Amino acid sequence: MKKSGRRIAGGVLCAMLVLSAGCERRDERRAEQAPGQRDLLIGLIPEQNIFRQRERYQILKSYLSDHAGINVSFTSLSRYGNIIEHFTKEKLDGAFFGSFTYALAHSQLGVEPLARPVNLDGTSTYQGFLFVRKDSGIRTARDMKDKRFVFVERATTAGYLFPLAYFRDNGITDPRAFLGESFFAGSHDAAVQAVLNREADVGAAKNTIYKQMAAANPRIENELMVLSASGAVPENCLAVRSDLEPGFKRLLKDALLDMDKNAEGKDALRRFGAIRFIETEDGDYAYLYKLSARVGIFLKTYRYENK
Repeated sequence: MKKSGRRIAGGVLCAMLVLSAGCERRDERRAEQAPGQRDLLIGLIPEQNIFRQRERYQILKSYLSDHAGINVSFTSLSRYGNIIEHFTKEKLDGAFFGSFTYALAHSQLGVEPLARPVNLDGTSTYQGFLFVRKDSGIRTARDMKDKRFVFVERATTAGYLFPLAYFRDNGITDPRAFLGESFFAGSHDAAVQAVLNREADVGAAKNTIYKQMAAANPRIENELMVLSASGAVPENCLAVRSDLEPGFKRLLKDALLDMDKNAEGKDALRRFGAIRFIETEDGDYAYLYKLSARVGIFLKTYRYENK
């Protein structure tokens, strides 16, 4: 009986040791997956109406809080420009960057891309559109001589880099001297609206915003036409500061990439206006880097002030 008792005691001890070791390994994995920081301040660039944008990202905020325990606060940046200053002064943890603002922040601050949404039409990229009124008589770059041109911002691909490249490709190296007038609308939807309302003769904007507006307003399809489109660049991507805790980066990235794998995530994605999130890397921006070099913009040193 004593031997049997010792065997039982020994078995219990072994089981406890195995259980303890298993618990330790699970605790280690849990520690890796649950870093200390649970609060994030994320910036949003003003690509469209600020109230619609806040409503859309509130959906993402609720999902990340409920399903990953991440408390996200979104702050809307008043202008595209000065993104570097905003990021450092406001101590942002990350931002949903447009392609050009991402390239600036990556080149100057070292931010790291995590993920971007796939749109409802299955695309995860966008293009720049140049557009005019159908009754304007403008069909070529030369027809834009002395006309009014509306850009979006100096820190946008679709609303600035692409039209600069378009002019350069058509032998126009100084668009300001060539055009009669040019101004910045501040957002893509405002640029489309400016041409529609005859405040400008030619405009530039993201194709995704242009198409969203056209679906809601038949005047755009009836009265405007697209003259040229750029190559594709990544949709607005969430990128974070390089010194954010690695475990937290993984937690945040995995939460976004796994949204389409559960019912709550699928519902949030539908209301957000996306199918899923996909992984994004710096190499996805190759076209943007070539485009900026083509128009003589050096991202490491690019500075300007909003006026």
